[in-house]
Amino acid sequence: MSLSSVQSTVSTLKSCQTDIGACMDMISDVALGIVEAQGMDNSSALKKLEDMILECSRLDREINCFVDSVDEMTAQVRQEPPEAMVHLRNSVKGRFTELMAGVSDADLQRHSKVVAFKDSVKKYAIQGQTADENENEDLDEDIAVTQSQTNFICPLTQVEMVNPMKNKICNHYYDQEAVLEMIKVKHKNKKTFRCPKVGCDNKDVRQSDLELDLVMKRMIQNHKRQSGKT
Repeated sequence: MSLSSVQSTVSTLKSCQTDIGACMDMISDVALGIVEAQGMDNSSALKKLEDMILECSRLDREINCFVDSVDEMTAQVRQEPPEAMVHLRNSVKGRFTELMAGVSDADLQRHSKVVAFKDSVKKYAIQGQTADENENEDLDEDIAVTQSQTNFICPLTQVEMVNPMKNKICNHYYDQEAVLEMIKVKHKNKKTFRCPKVGCDNKDVRQSDLELDLVMKRMIQNHKRQSGKT
């Protein structure tokens, strides 16, 4: 086993994590669809989806543990004689087993996307109940549409968001593609990215501060359908 082949395997696994994250987002979106159509009545379907997202959390944690094992053992091997490479596979396997033994169900529940899944389902259910209570109230339709459009506009692109990301620090929203590209460009030039929302004093927006808001995304999709947009 060569170090180059090990790093190639690690790189492949990291790309798999991106796919796992996308899968977790899809599971959350399906759950919101169920809540939208049936409320919280179909608890068995929601429980199955929760089990699925927890399984994704476990896979994600396994990859993290394997990558950590590889990093630790390869760093150790580099300080030892060349013949130590022969034992690298077993060393990584042993360290991986140790790390996984320390992973609990609570750790899987704390995965950011599992937390987001539960929060989104709860938030969307409450939102649905509020909508039912208010459906008979007289609202000025033009004002309501204007307000929703304003809420859905990305401050960077000035167009309606597709994948809204919420800033956990200042609670402002941006479209995913636009904000990640802006952060990338700013960091490449060794600059910080200030929140573009007028009046916001958040001067250093970081990617770690952002999370995809699936409830907001569904609200935008529903707004598009209701307004006849494609």
